[in-house]
Amino acid sequence: MKPSDATKALATDHLLADIRGRSVRGGAITFGAQAGKVIIQLASIVVLVRMLPPGAFGLIAMVAALSSVLDFVKELGLSAATIRKTDIDHAQVSALFWINVAAGALIAALLFLAAPLIADFYRVPAVASVTRWLALSFLMSGLTVQHWALLRRQMRFTAAICVDIGGDLAGLVVAVALALAGAGYWALVAQRLTVPAIALIGSWSLCRWRPSWPRSAAGVRELFAFGASVTGVNLAGALSRSIDQVLIGWAWGPDVLGLYERAVKLLLTPITNLAVPLYAVGLPMLSRIAHQDERYRRAFGELFENLAMAILPCAALLAVTADWVVHILFGARWEAAAPLVAWFAATAVFLPLVQTVGLLYLSQNRGPEMLRAGLVDLALCVAAVAAGVHFGAVAVAAALAVVGIGLRMPIGFWLATRRGAVCFGDLWPALVPAALAALATGGAAVTLRRFLLPAATPALAGLMLAILVAATAALATYLAVPRSRRMLQGLGRLAHDLRRRQPALKA
Repeated sequence: MKPSDATKALATDHLLADIRGRSVRGGAITFGAQAGKVIIQLASIVVLVRMLPPGAFGLIAMVAALSSVLDFVKELGLSAATIRKTDIDHAQVSALFWINVAAGALIAALLFLAAPLIADFYRVPAVASVTRWLALSFLMSGLTVQHWALLRRQMRFTAAICVDIGGDLAGLVVAVALALAGAGYWALVAQRLTVPAIALIGSWSLCRWRPSWPRSAAGVRELFAFGASVTGVNLAGALSRSIDQVLIGWAWGPDVLGLYERAVKLLLTPITNLAVPLYAVGLPMLSRIAHQDERYRRAFGELFENLAMAILPCAALLAVTADWVVHILFGARWEAAAPLVAWFAATAVFLPLVQTVGLLYLSQNRGPEMLRAGLVDLALCVAAVAAGVHFGAVAVAAALAVVGIGLRMPIGFWLATRRGAVCFGDLWPALVPAALAALATGGAAVTLRRFLLPAATPALAGLMLAILVAATAALATYLAVPRSRRMLQGLGRLAHDLRRRQPALKA
């Protein structure tokens, strides 16, 4: 690769002149496209649960729970290092690329060899062959990490989203085709291999940067140290999200795990996808203004409060209408998942907010602190799962919700704001309007169900009415509270910014 081409592929100085405008427009593109991604993934959940039994999903979840942890080991936090460092050069990115490739290949080999042991742990022989096939995904994703990071580094949100959505859509088509052909759980295996294959092809096609041959480079140790801290945090987060499925699969088998995993997917798919645009837009923006305390505090506050205003009322509505949602989306044979969905709705209250405060660590180069906070959060999560696993899947979901809201969220906020421009006291007032709207939303939906609608109301009609009533209650609350009313006015100004004539962004 020519030096001039490499420099152009890594340059970010041209972003500074219009960093807010690019962030606003990029956020609109990313959030809008991510909504499409969520729709595709939810469609995948809804379509496939009607074609395959719970045990098929439980079998894949047994391996996927372990793979989700190893996925962060493969990445080693080096994508965040590439995005954050303002003066990174071609030699450094090349070195990081080959580190990611080596990590992906090593994990794939170890997972392949450990497949029989994993099958013995779950006492399900079919897990061994599934594990060996899914190990291939690490080979592909190891080749993708740095190209993906460079797309985000240059705020090329459209390109990144096209790859994302393309992979999910292709994976859904492949899975449905194989399920119709009677492939059973192998349809889900093929889906999980198709997504990283499309990501590999798409990211290399849209990002023209190419690595040099492996060699050492100055400054890589610093980047690797930052990545190691991020990896520790990501591992702690992945373990906290996976330990419940690992233990439920071990204690209760694939059928119960299948119900639990589909309920998790239904709730956490939107949340997980929300983190992608949140970090893709928020991390580059906050990193560039980290030295401007007031501007940084204001930018983070707007991001945090707007997210809370969107998430909390939706979670409250879902908790009240969980049985309707499961009946509509999954069908009658999945009704046992309704209590799980209701409890996971409570988890949806705090998880996106804890993810958001993670931006404070990354944008301020506070990797070791983020690692310590992640380990604290992991300990709390493991304690909750251990308390509930012997009583069943619903008990685990309930324990995670109670511990999450009562301990994980406040402790996470406190640890993230011990240093930097954003203070602990800045976060709680920002939650007040959203909490009031959630109470109003939940109260309106409960009143509708218990006192206004007949018991025999069809699930779809009842849910539509509940959404209408809840949206009205939430909007009325936000308009009545001065703080949230100002935030709505701020959103209006953002819409005005989006309409301004600006130079077009490159895809």
